[in-house]
Amino acid sequence: MRRVTILGATGSVGQSTIDLIARRPEDFAVEAVTGAGNLDLLAHDARRLGARLAVTAREECYAGLRDRLAGTGIEVAAGPSAVAEAAARPADWTMNAIVGAAGLLPGLEAIRRGGTLALANKETLVAAGRLVMATAETAGATILPVDSEHSAVFQALRGEDGREVERLILTASGGAFRDWSLDRLADATVEEASSHPNWAMGQRITIDSASMFNKALEVIEAHELFGLPASAIEVLIHPESLVHALVGFRDGALMAHLGAPDMRHAIGYALNHPTRAPLPVERLDLAAIGRLTFRAPEPDRYPALALAWRVLEEGGVMGAAFNAAKEVALDAFLARSIRFTDMASVVSRTLDRLSGDTTLPILGPDSAMPGLEDVLEADRIARRRAAEVVERMRE
Repeated sequence: MRRVTILGATGSVGQSTIDLIARRPEDFAVEAVTGAGNLDLLAHDARRLGARLAVTAREECYAGLRDRLAGTGIEVAAGPSAVAEAAARPADWTMNAIVGAAGLLPGLEAIRRGGTLALANKETLVAAGRLVMATAETAGATILPVDSEHSAVFQALRGEDGREVERLILTASGGAFRDWSLDRLADATVEEASSHPNWAMGQRITIDSASMFNKALEVIEAHELFGLPASAIEVLIHPESLVHALVGFRDGALMAHLGAPDMRHAIGYALNHPTRAPLPVERLDLAAIGRLTFRAPEPDRYPALALAWRVLEEGGVMGAAFNAAKEVALDAFLARSIRFTDMASVVSRTLDRLSGDTTLPILGPDSAMPGLEDVLEADRIARRRAAEVVERMRE
């Protein structure tokens, strides 16, 4: 029986993970589940899975979670430190589905104790890729990617010699506005950006898909996971969302991974690795589908993409700064303080300011590996600078 922990259990990826685990209760024992403000769902799933520990990341929600689990024997805790402590508890397999930079510290705790980390929190590698991969190597931990694109690459590379890889192609649906005229984008509303044409995801990642910030994060993540130079990573718009990624080899061959747009495929692959198990996902009927289409992303429609290659070129802690500025920009858009098209401007202007900032701890692609404090300091500085940029836009 595999002992598992689910970080970010109440989000879309966490719920898909729970769906798979609950179908085979004889194969899994749940050590801990964590969430944020959705206490009813967190308590329900803790009881349903027989978890030993349930944690809310919000300290003010402790009493509410405690009351919901009274008499069950399930331990209850609250606060960011409690989430990190949950990640450090013994488990064979941990899903990190926490959204945003908040997933970094719990992810590192899970890696430090060894075992397997199923990583759906791309910000962990964007902010601190070199540190995370080095920590995993030292601890003997295994990192299995759960983003559908990176899982696809991982599966395509299974049994292959990584030295023979020439390029990676990450596909993108294009998001909610892929067919809008460019002059309409500035007026796009939060509600319009929150509707994905293919995938069922949380609001933040759905908006990141519309702006292509999600794919920009994935470009950086692919570089950290697979060790390829930025020049070897490409992005294609693929409206059908059936081809999740392609790997190109030096003999000219392309190996593609196809599957229905259902996160349970990538989650299930990681959950059952190194074997495969039956999964409740749609089987593709290629004759019914008829054709697959691809096109290059338009730079004017998706300025976030170019920022990913800029981050990889500048190196150091710029990944942490990029992610922090992106989160501030998204918060401002959600608060209706800036327009949809302003988000990329906020991030670009923040990076401009930080590129010449001597208080930023480590910069440069050949710089020493940033430590955790370097990453956290870059995050703090970038959030402050991005908030200043947003404030100027509002004036």
